[in-house]
Amino acid sequence: MRQATDDEVAFFGTHGWVRLGRLIDPESVAALRERAIGHLRARSRSRTTLVDQAFGQSRDVAESDEMFAGLTSNAQMGRNAVRLLRGVRAVRVQVTNLLVKEPGEHGATEFHQDFPWMPMDRSAMLTVWLALADVPADMGSLRFYDGSHRCGLLGRSFTRPGDDQLSQHPWLKELELSPPLDLKAGDATVHHALTVHGAPANRRDRPRLSFTVTYFDADALYTGLPYGQTDGLGLEVNRPFEHERFPCLKP
Repeated sequence: MRQATDDEVAFFGTHGWVRLGRLIDPESVAALRERAIGHLRARSRSRTTLVDQAFGQSRDVAESDEMFAGLTSNAQMGRNAVRLLRGVRAVRVQVTNLLVKEPGEHGATEFHQDFPWMPMDRSAMLTVWLALADVPADMGSLRFYDGSHRCGLLGRSFTRPGDDQLSQHPWLKELELSPPLDLKAGDATVHHALTVHGAPANRRDRPRLSFTVTYFDADALYTGLPYGQTDGLGLEVNRPFEHERFPCLKP
């Protein structure tokens, strides 16, 4: 795994997203891909939410797979996250996911922010989206509204049909939309939790496969906001997320 360059860090600060080409070497990606295919075959195919209509997922994969756990806790991943977020001393792992967008089964991922659902008291959070196989743009690689991370909290999406960020805030179209990205296996994009992003449907004849890991400021405090991942863990309001579910990575 390589280090993010100074130019990439600067680009992320300005745009709220960045492409990290060849973040992971091809041999490692090939091994991860084989394991991912097995996990995704065993996933639940229920489509009970609007998210399920956009992509399938196998949540918390790093908790059950040592290879994805090693990738998630890799010291270089932690260093990259700290540098990109700026001003944080360390990060914690929030969640890991395997994602699949099947042609003919899943539609477009509506434009949204990640943070509005979160029970943290600060928005210093980012997601690394790693292509596990080649993802040409028409397979549904992510697109981002440049600088939208500076627009603050814009509200939740995926609560009802037609509530994406563009319908709620038409002025977002005044911002520049990132170009369609052709990603090779091992390439990644990283986006801030306040960056408005989405993805088109998969127009190819094979699944789009990716792994995501989200990191947040290790000093963030728990707000007590109801959230499935944190409910029942015994976290204390106004205290850090000091729990094994949220391991800390220090640079």
